[in-house]
Amino acid sequence: MSALESTELLSERALRLLQEDAAKIENLIEVQMANLTTRQCPLYEEVLDTQMYGFSREVDFAVRTGLVSGAAGKDILSRLERNLAVLYEALDQKGQTL
Repeated sequence: MSALESTELLSERALRLLQEDAAKIENLIEVQMANLTTRQCPLYEEVLDTQMYGFSREVDFAVRTGLVSGAAGKDILSRLERNLAVLYEALDQKGQTL
């Protein structure tokens, strides 16, 4: 196996692992959307925020080491941030109707 092949395999694995971690966070978001518990439960928000921060550090590390392109890392983070924004907007709207 050449160094190039080895690097490509590492890059593919890093991207796959990031996508798996992103899917776990998306699952948390989906569960919260399904239940739409109001902001009276800030613990769930705290968990999501902590997960997002940790994930952003993972992505940063993968990009800085050259295992994942900056564009790919940004795309994954942007998708999660959009989903999180939708959740927070829905929570705000539900909170205003109560």
